[in-house]
Amino acid sequence: MHYLFYIFAGIAVAGALAVILQKRPIYSALSLIVVMGSLAVIYLLLEAEFMAAVQVIVYAGAIMVLF
Repeated sequence: MHYLFYIFAGIAVAGALAVILQKRPIYSALSLIVVMGSLAVIYLLLEAEFMAAVQVIVYAGAIMVLF
């Protein structure tokens, strides 16, 4: 179970770096969706289902509105 946490934490960090380093805003927004999705999985691993649902619905949904 701990290895999943480290995998998704690494994905979140890599996605956050991609948000900063991307030159095009569309790619940056897609990277931000990856970050929010991996954070939702981390919340699920911590057994915080409500926070995971809020993470996906509110934050990732708001980013999708940008498209």
